[in-house]
Amino acid sequence: MKARLLAFGEVEVNGEHYDHDIVIKAGAVKRRKKGPSKSFRDEYQHTPLSVAENLPWGGKQLIVGTGMYGKLPVMPAVAAEAQRRRIKLIALPTAEACQYLSSLKRRETYAVLHVTC
Repeated sequence: MKARLLAFGEVEVNGEHYDHDIVIKAGAVKRRKKGPSKSFRDEYQHTPLSVAENLPWGGKQLIVGTGMYGKLPVMPAVAAEAQRRRIKLIALPTAEACQYLSSLKRRETYAVLHVTC
């Protein structure tokens, strides 16, 4: 799977350009629906990644691109749920997450990519 952070707020996955956060499940790309996490915004000063979202838990690992500057908060409950499911959680700034995703086969790719902060 080819992925790269183009600029602040822009990512490209397999030649497709996105200007919003995305979720990748077995290679299929969809818009991240962060509405369920917005209730935690005041606590984190940013809408964090929470288990309230429909996260792509299907693989052996979940890669989280934490933004251009690595500032997307990942709530502890996400790490706990990954551990419960025996899924490795890998949180990296989005550019690094994209490099890592580029080493994976499409069907092995389960990720959340934040394209700002």
